[in-house]
Amino acid sequence: MEGFKKIDLETAPFQPARIVVNGNGSGNKLKKMSIFKKILIVFGIIIGVLIVFGLILISPAQRVYSDAKATLAQVKITVAALKKQNIEEASTELNKTKETLTQTQKSLDAIDYLKYVPVANMYYSDAQHLVKAGFYGLSAARVLIDSVEPYSDLLGLKGKKGSFVSGTASQRIQTAVTTMGKITPHIDDIAVQMEGAKKEIDAIDPNHYPAIFGGAKIKDNLTLARDLVDQGVTFVSDARPLIKILPSLLGDPSDKKYLVIFQNDKELRPTGGFITAYAIFRIANGVVHVEEASDIYALDAGISGKETAPAPIKKYLANVSVLHLRDSNLSPDFITSMEKFNSIYKKAKDYVKVDGIIALDTSVLVSTIKILDDEVYADGIKFTSKIDPRCDCPQVIYQLESLISTPKSVDLKVTTLAAVQAQRKDIIGSLMYAIMEKALKSSPKLYWGPLFQDILTQVQQKHILFDIYNKDAQSGIEALNAAGRIRAFDGDYLHINEANFGGAKSNLFVKEAVTQNYEVAQDRTITKKITINYKNPHKPSDCNLERGNLCLNAILRNWIRIYVPLGSKLVDSKGSEVKMTSYDELDKTVFEGFLTIRPLGSAEFTISYTLPFKVKDGSLPLLIQKQPGTNDNEYTIKVKGSKIDSFKLLTDKETIIKL
Repeated sequence: MEGFKKIDLETAPFQPARIVVNGNGSGNKLKKMSIFKKILIVFGIIIGVLIVFGLILISPAQRVYSDAKATLAQVKITVAALKKQNIEEASTELNKTKETLTQTQKSLDAIDYLKYVPVANMYYSDAQHLVKAGFYGLSAARVLIDSVEPYSDLLGLKGKKGSFVSGTASQRIQTAVTTMGKITPHIDDIAVQMEGAKKEIDAIDPNHYPAIFGGAKIKDNLTLARDLVDQGVTFVSDARPLIKILPSLLGDPSDKKYLVIFQNDKELRPTGGFITAYAIFRIANGVVHVEEASDIYALDAGISGKETAPAPIKKYLANVSVLHLRDSNLSPDFITSMEKFNSIYKKAKDYVKVDGIIALDTSVLVSTIKILDDEVYADGIKFTSKIDPRCDCPQVIYQLESLISTPKSVDLKVTTLAAVQAQRKDIIGSLMYAIMEKALKSSPKLYWGPLFQDILTQVQQKHILFDIYNKDAQSGIEALNAAGRIRAFDGDYLHINEANFGGAKSNLFVKEAVTQNYEVAQDRTITKKITINYKNPHKPSDCNLERGNLCLNAILRNWIRIYVPLGSKLVDSKGSEVKMTSYDELDKTVFEGFLTIRPLGSAEFTISYTLPFKVKDGSLPLLIQKQPGTNDNEYTIKVKGSKIDSFKLLTDKETIIKL
């Protein structure tokens, strides 16, 4: 080739070693090769070596990759079976998943020589840890499925017929509860397997994976896996005491009594709603008996020597000078509120010693009735979840409000609020009993599965709250975030808590949207601005008691408290009709105000404050805690005015803010 022939290899900067092959001068010929030909030869040698290494390394690695993909596909099939609530199918698919993971392990073992290769040994070790963690996870899933499978028919799950298909619904439940004690110890086996998975995952350092060539995604997935496993271990550890004593809580071997209180979230109060009614439930071997059901006013009437009303009641609730039982849930922390409730309840003439308190709101009634073919009769009255045009709300809500709040007589000489309530004082108790009766008399596969799943959702969304007096049980309940606690959190925190002190059911109509905006100063100080927009698009009700009308939509008198990290400092606020105050409570700093929202009107409330810490690494953990009884409030998060996230706050939400 022209240009290369004139190059003298002996005088060129590149001086290769002299090569003698067989003494016939071929070495000299090699010396005289052009650099271009030498480059081609070297490149050919490199390719040859890579092919050899490919046979040794890449081909087996491809088998591992292929087997791992097959395992992942099988895991998805197993998860799909679980989502369909098909225990039998999930059990079969779980076995197949174990087979594919075993094949992945064999393929990985075939390249175990990589543990002697620098750098490669690190990634090979990570792969081994992941596979071992997978086996631990499969073992935990197997124990769980085997434990649940005998109850598949009872829970309405698809699968083999368990031991509870014969007899009445009550007999099936009794059999399940009395045999549950044999199943609950398996939670220890699950804990052991989860700890094993955690040990393997923790042995992997996500920082091994660079940001290039897809390493960033691997790093993020490993970090997520570690967090999820850690959460799983914590959950199982915390829930273990509750699961072990579950038979006892369900009345085996001795009966348990629970005070069930109904919180009307359409008249919002700090723990989820105005306490409207109550019932005493006795549970014997899992079977619920309603022993008493009445209106909260009747219970309140039997309490003497009530303490003076606290400042918020005196200030915002007209003509109320003492603390009634119905107004005792002022703390946003449900357990704290129930402590105050109990201190008053124990003075009641009709006091009954119970083993705990369970609170529920209208969302539970609506979703349950919808599952039960959207039709339940109580006291000869039909209740459905269909929208009633009179309030643009579920018919069951309008019907209950009409029965409880509408006077049956317009003679104001004999009509008082207490008398109005007493006219249908037991309707909520009757409705709850009718719901349970319809569910229990049905085939388990018809309603029980959907009802069980719905209860879990209602608990997660804080429409059902528990204060159980057994310490181990309550510890497990709080681990499930089912006790309405104000939680400790390392990072930014927000809980907006509101109370309707107007008496009407305006929360049925008012829509709420919350925007949070972060600004960071040069000294890394964080200033946060919260804007809350309220809208009531519905016309007002005729609230004239004399005309016997149903007062649903009137002026919302809204007592608002913003719970933020302890030590936060108020900068500015607008929208409160009283001077904003600041104090510390429940290990948080609280900003308190008051505003009103009229029917066919709107209002805006804003507050700015500095957080008690500065930006560290550009990331800020945030916990937003939902107020029980609220639903579908819109939340938007911004940084320097730019939106980074928006969602409906259905449950407590943790996220990371990039500042």
